[in-house]
Amino acid sequence: MKKAPFTVLMVSLLSCVAAIAQTALTNETVVKMVKAGLGDDLILGTINSQPAKFSVASADDLIGLKKNGVSDKVIAAMVAKAASAAPSTPATPAAASAPTSPLVAEIGVYHKKGDSWAEVQAEVVNFKTGGVLKSIGTVGIVKGDVNGHLNGLHSPNQVKTPLEFLVYTPEGVSITEYQLLRLRDQKESREFRTVTGGVMHVSGGATRDMVPFESKKIAPRTYTIVMPTLSAGEYGFLPPASSDATASSGRIGKIYSFRLLE
Repeated sequence: MKKAPFTVLMVSLLSCVAAIAQTALTNETVVKMVKAGLGDDLILGTINSQPAKFSVASADDLIGLKKNGVSDKVIAAMVAKAASAAPSTPATPAAASAPTSPLVAEIGVYHKKGDSWAEVQAEVVNFKTGGVLKSIGTVGIVKGDVNGHLNGLHSPNQVKTPLEFLVYTPEGVSITEYQLLRLRDQKESREFRTVTGGVMHVSGGATRDMVPFESKKIAPRTYTIVMPTLSAGEYGFLPPASSDATASSGRIGKIYSFRLLE
């Protein structure tokens, strides 16, 4: 007796998921799941539960995924997975000899918690151009007035006063290239407006959410932040696009968000 078409399809889909679970996920395996007819929820669950080696560091990578039918939601999850993955390759002799921070081990933003520095977990941010200042740079980075969008009303990182932050920057990146931004409630999400791609001397609405801050260099590429007086709410440190591989498309990036409690 022949199997029903639905039964055959389910067996095929389950076999596909089982095969993918055996190895680290890649761009190609995600595309295979999409073409096999798996829904976004199932693909997202697989991405969150399996090891992955995604290639999402360039505009071409993201455009290739989009052309193969991968949804924005799945692409954002791939970017977040890649951003949180620890480096798996050994350091080259040149990298090993480069100065490192004596206080923290990895590039990122940290807040003082007791006597130690706690990592501020990054969130995925989706960008869209917001005004006439926009232009496209040579590597596809959107330059000019942009709106940033984060899912959810609150950051997973909660802090209280007194505030003390530390930033360990990538090689060749200055603390002055980071922006401290106020995040505004927008229904079930948070948004901000700013400028990106190196366009910093702009007036008007593009700078409405920027919060000035001062910094002090305490070690190579390591800075403590002298925080201004802030009211309770949602904030985030936005790294420069040139230092954030996930932001190279000008559409998806990351922000080190935090929620300041009363």
